Amino acid sequence: MSPQPGAGSTPDGAKVLRDLKEAKVRWVELCYTDVLGGFNQVDVPLDTLDAESFVSGVPKLDGSSVRGFREIYESDMLLVPDPRTVAIIPWHPDAGGIARFICDVRLGTMSEPYAHDPRGVARKTEKVLADAGYDQSFWGPEIEFFVFDSIELIPSAQGVRDAWGGSGYLINSGETSWQEGPTPAPIRFKEGYHRTAPYDTLIGIRAEASNILADNFHVKMDAHHHEVATAGQSELNVHYDELVPMADHVQDVRYVLKNVAHRHGKIASFMPKPVFGDNGIGMHVNQSLWTKGTNTFFDGNDAYAEVSQTCRYYIGGLLEHSRALCAITNPTTNSYRRLVPGYEAPVFIAWSKANRSANVRIPFYHRGRPSVKRIEYRTPDSAANIYLTEAALALAGLDGIRRKIEPPAPVDHDIYKLTPAKRKELAIRELPGSLGEALDCLASDHEFLKPAFADSLLEAYADIKREEQLQLNLRPHPYEFYRYMDV
Repeated sequence: MSPQPGAGSTPDGAKVLRDLKEAKVRWVELCYTDVLGGFNQVDVPLDTLDAESFVSGVPKLDGSSVRGFREIYESDMLLVPDPRTVAIIPWHPDAGGIARFICDVRLGTMSEPYAHDPRGVARKTEKVLADAGYDQSFWGPEIEFFVFDSIELIPSAQGVRDAWGGSGYLINSGETSWQEGPTPAPIRFKEGYHRTAPYDTLIGIRAEASNILADNFHVKMDAHHHEVATAGQSELNVHYDELVPMADHVQDVRYVLKNVAHRHGKIASFMPKPVFGDNGIGMHVNQSLWTKGTNTFFDGNDAYAEVSQTCRYYIGGLLEHSRALCAITNPTTNSYRRLVPGYEAPVFIAWSKANRSANVRIPFYHRGRPSVKRIEYRTPDSAANIYLTEAALALAGLDGIRRKIEPPAPVDHDIYKLTPAKRKELAIRELPGSLGEALDCLASDHEFLKPAFADSLLEAYADIKREEQLQLNLRPHPYEFYRYMDV
């Protein structure tokens, strides 16, 4: 068990250090998140930290070596550990005790978080919400992922042979029909939801990761289960929390799952659509705004879904900006392999009660319970930078409240089965079909992000993502050979 962080207000850094010394911790991982959502770390001896380190920061970051951060002539940056995020890493017993902090990124000349630090953007968004009268917001991303036995790249990921001689990939999983060797019975496409052992082969890995998250990372767990797809698709649910703490928890989940899977000789992947013909992985984000202990999204007098006018305006903002949001919530070229009809992923911009074909859903398991009233934004996938995703969703919803954007009427139909004419009649738009299209939407619709997103951050992010799209477009695809080699 690791030292418990303080509840409520930020715990005292000096006390956290004393607790770590008593636990015989020798090394500390200082972790931070880059623009693309990657988790990075530098390890320092515990005795190099003191109480002032939690205020002034640790000078251990070359910002020019991190994509989207700084140029080489302005690269000296600070990592400021947050004592609330202390955790003991359990999988390095031979190295002595190792602790972990999640850090804010700062420039040496600034007391505020660096404008390109995703955690700093999320912090600033919390303040924007508070200034608007919402002193709390609660968030509950549903984290989906795959655990593969292995992934083979043929012959390489992006080397010379890939460019000149072709490439491919092979996913290995004992749950699939294409895997060689014994299996109790393959999980057929779209038949994996809530399967039991022995068909669900990952119960032990999910339970181990969940126990580590609860015991060592102080993350309150709600559930874990096999998801719809074959090849080890799973979901892990964390109990809801406020904006920045929840984003920290999602980074913890990704970090722990990848390490636990690795220790079992497997690969945990958050790639949105790795398996053709089966469901991809989403990250449905549940959210609500609160004022002085009151859930502003609830109205018991609303006959449709017990949602308030504030909630409807928030939904209006999400729908208004859904196409631009995709550049952040669905940030890879592979994300748009998932956003296609027929695989439970939202393709159309609409809202509804309990309707999973709309990209904004009002969960409706209970009536008359203000504490659980929330909206679920179903578009994001698990490749998204969670700090930027939560921040962007909050700002889009807040823009809807500020501008009183009334959403269209809710759509209580299977939208996939509606004709184009009927969708037009119901004012249902479509999400972008590619990362490039999403970036174009963001370029023309980003004013709502300005309260927390610096222009330079959006420019750096877009430059990186457009390069990813370009590199994909330059390379012949294996399926193109199947379709066109005989033309």
